[in-house]
Amino acid sequence: MSEKVIDSLSSQNPEALFCDGLNEALIGWCFRATKPEVAVYDHDKCLEIFMERDGMELDEAMEHLHYNVIGAWVGENTPVFIVSCEDLP
Repeated sequence: MSEKVIDSLSSQNPEALFCDGLNEALIGWCFRATKPEVAVYDHDKCLEIFMERDGMELDEAMEHLHYNVIGAWVGENTPVFIVSCEDLP
């Protein structure tokens, strides 16, 4: 699915940015008023990737994701991260 999302979004916004190594968590793109479309990643799937692939504990994965990935603002084409309401207890 990630290749389909990358191809579709890239045709709409060639400047869209993607997160290296997180393709499995890429779920689509979003529309924003007066801003270009950007990639959308599943927050919890990103955590799973860091824990499974990189051997991080949950707190390490959370810190890494929030500080190094979500916190890495690189302009208006920076991806967004969502938490699905279906994932809430």
